Amino acid sequence: MLDSSPQRELGGVDHPFVAAVYDTVVPDRLLFGTHREYLTADLSGRVLDVGAGTGANFPYVADGSDGIDYRAIEPDPHMRRQADEKAREVGCEVSLRDAQAESLPYADDSVDVVISSLVFCTIADPDRALEEVARVLKPGGELRFLEHVRADGWRATGQELLNPLWSRAAGGCQLTRDTVERFVCHDAFAVEEIERTAVGIFPATPIVRGRLRRRRDGSRG
Repeated sequence: MLDSSPQRELGGVDHPFVAAVYDTVVPDRLLFGTHREYLTADLSGRVLDVGAGTGANFPYVADGSDGIDYRAIEPDPHMRRQADEKAREVGCEVSLRDAQAESLPYADDSVDVVISSLVFCTIADPDRALEEVARVLKPGGELRFLEHVRADGWRATGQELLNPLWSRAAGGCQLTRDTVERFVCHDAFAVEEIERTAVGIFPATPIVRGRLRRRRDGSRG
C-alpha cells in the first residue's frame, strides 16, 4: 500500500528551459534505446521509475510490460507535464506523482523493481535518495540503472572545469559524481552486473548500466 505519511521538506525542482529543449537536444532513442530496453525487460510486480523526466522509459514499458503496477515520480512540473502527455500518446498505464527521490511516497518493502535512468546525476542528495530506494525495495528486489559517471584522467579534469557551467545549464546535472561506486558500496545491495556502455558524448560520459539486488538480510547501510 502507499505510504500516506507527509513528505519531508525539500527544495523545489523547476527547470522550464531544460524541460522545453530536452527531447529536442537529446536523441534519446538513438543513444539509449537498447539500454532502455535493458531497463524495462521482463518487469513484474510493482515497478518504480525514479525521476521519469519527460517519460523516456514509457514507450518501452508500454511495448513489453503488460500487467505490471507501474509507478513513476518526477518533481519538475514541466517535465512531469510532458511525461503525462507521452504516457497517453504511447498507451502506458502509469501512476505519475510529484515527488523527489529523497522522500519517496511509498511504504517500506513495497516495490519489486526500481528503475533509475540518467537521474542520480541530478538528485540534490543522492545518498539520501539511495537510502530511500533501499527502504522501498522488497528484499530480493532489483535496482536497475543507467547513469553517467565521473570519468578518469584528463576527462575527469575536463569535467571538473566544465561542471559549474554544465550544472547551471542542465538543471543541476553533475558531471563528477561517482554514482556507481555509491551504488556498489551500499550495504543494502549486492551486485548482479555492471557494464560500461559504448554510448555517450563527452562530457557526460562514461555511461554505465547495471542491476543490483536488494539483500535479503535486512541491511540498509
